[in-house]
Formats: sequence, C-alpha cells, structure tokens
Amino acid sequence: MCGIIGIVGQSDVAAALYDGLTVLQHRGQDAAGIATAHGTRLRVDKGNGLVRDVFSADSMQVLKGRVGIAHCRYPTAGSEGSDEAQPFYVNSPYGIALAHNGNLTNTDALRREVFETDRRNINTESDSEVLLNVFAHELAMQDELGPEAALRAVDGVHRRATGGYAAVSLVLGLGVVAFRDPHGIRPLVLGRRVTADGEEYAVASESVALDILGFERLRDVEPGEGVVITDDGQLHHRACAEPAAFAPCIFEHVYFARPDSMMDNISVHKARMRMGVTLGEKILRLRPDHDIDTVIPIPDTSRDAALEIANVLGVKYREGFMKNRYVGRTFIMPGQGERVKSVKRKLNPIPLEFRRRVVLLVDDSIVRGTTSQQIVQMARDAGARKVYLASAAPPVRYPNIYGIDMPSRQELIAHGRTEEQIQELLGCDWLVYQDLEDLEAAVAGPKFPGRRFDSSCFSGEYVTGVEPEYFERLEQARSDSARHQRRA
Repeated sequence: MCGIIGIVGQSDVAAALYDGLTVLQHRGQDAAGIATAHGTRLRVDKGNGLVRDVFSADSMQVLKGRVGIAHCRYPTAGSEGSDEAQPFYVNSPYGIALAHNGNLTNTDALRREVFETDRRNINTESDSEVLLNVFAHELAMQDELGPEAALRAVDGVHRRATGGYAAVSLVLGLGVVAFRDPHGIRPLVLGRRVTADGEEYAVASESVALDILGFERLRDVEPGEGVVITDDGQLHHRACAEPAAFAPCIFEHVYFARPDSMMDNISVHKARMRMGVTLGEKILRLRPDHDIDTVIPIPDTSRDAALEIANVLGVKYREGFMKNRYVGRTFIMPGQGERVKSVKRKLNPIPLEFRRRVVLLVDDSIVRGTTSQQIVQMARDAGARKVYLASAAPPVRYPNIYGIDMPSRQELIAHGRTEEQIQELLGCDWLVYQDLEDLEAAVAGPKFPGRRFDSSCFSGEYVTGVEPEYFERLEQARSDSARHQRRA
C-alpha cells in the first residue's frame, strides 16, 4: 500500500506535495519521493525513510516547478531496496515520471512484453517501473503530445495491465496524467483549489491530503477513468476502459485509510462506526448474558468500532493501551522476530483498566496473529480476569494481491483453521469475528446498499481473476524466509 499525490498549481508545488505526503504517511513509511517539472527539466528527489527524513531544506529548494507528483511507499514483495523508491523516471518519450499505488497481477508477462516487444529495459523488480514503461510506450505510439494522446495512452495501459492500481504521472510539456484501474480497487480522488491567480488541481490517494492543502474534494476518479491536468490548469478526463464490476478495496475502510478520509463517497469514520454496531449486535446474539466489564480498543484503527460496540453492549469503553507512535505497522514488518520486538515497543497496558476485569479487546483485523497473541498476554499480565477478543473484520484467510503486502497463506493465522483453533492459538478466552456480509453492509451504509467490494482477503474471490501459478510465485516472494534470503 502506498500514498500518491499530484498537483498542478499556479506557483511552486514542492512544499504542498511534501505536506500532502505527511498526511499520507500512514500508507507507507519505507520510502518517499517528489518529482517536479521546471521548464524542460524534470527534478526528482527520493530515498528510503519517512517523509521528514528524506527531504532536506536544500533538496526542497531544488524541486522547482508548478507541476509535480509525490509518493510514499511501504515495501511489497520483491521491492525492498533503495532503488525501488518512487517516482520512477524514463526520458522517452518527452520525459515521464510516475508514482503508483497497487499491484499488477500480470507483471511477469508485462515485463517480457516491455522488453521483447516495446524494446524497453526494466532496471528494478518493481511493477511500478513496468507500469511506467507500458504508459511511456503507449504515449510514444501517439502522433502528438496532448490531452487526448495521453488519454489514448491510458486506454492502452488498461488493455494491457491487470490488477489493482492508481497512478499519477508527470509528462514534460503536458502536465499531470492520473488513472485508476477499471475495477476501482485502489482509491484516487480529484480536488480543486481557487486562488487569486487561478484554479489549481490535485489528485491523491485519500481526500485527507486534499483537505490539509485547502483543496475542495470534487469527486473520486472513476474506475477506468483517465484524468489529464495540463500545465496551464486545464482539466480533461474520460472513461479509458470497458465497463467492469466496481469493487473498491474494503480493507481501506477496515485498516489502511485515515478515518477523516472520504472514499468513493463513503466516510471511513462512519463505516468503522457501523462495523462496531453490527459486531456489537452479533456479540449480543451469541452471548446475550455476557459478562464483559470493559471494551478496550487496540489503538488506533479500532477505536471507532470499539466505542460503538460498548454502546451496543451497554458497558464501559476505556483506553487501556498507550501507543508509541514512532513504531511502524507490524503486519508489514519484514520478519517474525522484528514483529515480536516491535509489538512490545509499540504498546504498553494501563493496569488500572484491566485489573480484576473481564475485558473485550477490539482490533480492526487479525492477520498473522503476532500482535494479537502478545496483546492478549499483556492484558492477562495487567490483571484481567478474562480476555475476550473481537475483530471488526472477518478472518483473513487469503493473500491480498492488489497492493496490500499481506503474507503468504501459510503465515495467515486464519488460513486453514477454524475460529476455535485460532482462539486457542491466540490464547484468549473467547474470539469473535465480524461476518463478511455485515462488514460489506456496514461499509456500504444506507447510501449504497448492496455495493460490491474487493473482499478477496476474506473470501478468496478475486475480481480480476488469477492464474493458479500466480499464488505459488507470491508465496515464494512474500514468505519471511524469502525476505530473509533477499537480505542475505
């Protein structure tokens, strides 16, 4: 999962791109980069680390230009070195930089096509560089450079690429070109800001990046749509792919997105509140005579759901863990040993909230189970009489292949296990999961009843279709042992 943003402004945009990245930092803490266009020059600064660490005052001075794009990344399978930081750049045609959020499921085939047919070389293992070269080739096939030529190039990208992706590109002599996969799996939102000098436009992974910069959220980029914002501030857009089943990633609402974001006209905050209501109602159905004293969220993403669960159950809501905000998200950390250490550094219990109580811990989801096992034990050590655990999401039994680097199936605690077996492994006195139908209904809400989502990590149903051998390659790339070998 990554964060992307692109801006066409009336003055230098580097500082705005930097600020946008800081509020998208939750989407990736591994690397960051900014590219700007200044006349006929394209300037790029990128590197590993947090946004605040990658860019210096001197480097920001170099990033001149009214047009630019930016990216923050966490490492996905096979893309963990410093040369994987984005945006990527090619000098032909015209000079193009591109930043990408998501994952292509036909990367290997595309990589061969790009080399053997398009006569382009790929220097990294990143599917983002493949996507850049596909777009560059399609643009080179056009007769002239202009908005319609760029949109025809996006047509070509959608014909050739499969998977979940949202991308922003900077094309010298044109402006910013953005596009979203035909199923709308990965998010992308369009905004506008009116200044004394004229209109400015921006696209970003989440609306919160537009909010912080003072842009009005116009709408989400449609599935399969291409958007061109020329360097003189003109907006062009159209559908660039055949209609496909709309299936935005439900895990954005469960875990990744900030609660103050709007995605496809759904408030992430309200969606998480509704998750808590439906899960609380399930708990009452299963245990109408429950003995829960206190509901405690596992910070931060589960707070909205936990508060609503407490309201439904009619019991106290309490903050029971203090969080160290300088430790990254644990399920995407590279090895089991590192994850174990990081959980202990990340959370510390407040004993007063656990002592002699029956507590219901609420988490947004349970992936590997590493964090959950330790937190359950922390609660016991802090004096809890019983420890129940509720997941606002269903069991994660399958890999996410559209841009969230969930581990191989063998490393998912729920894969091939019953809920009773998972409960025993986690060491809690009772485990309850959200039902998938309830989750989808909660996210859709009253405005979009029956909306379909990409819920593949829960259901195993992949909207783009997947060849069986793809999962074998994925297992090899995503396992902890594979990661260790790449670092050796």
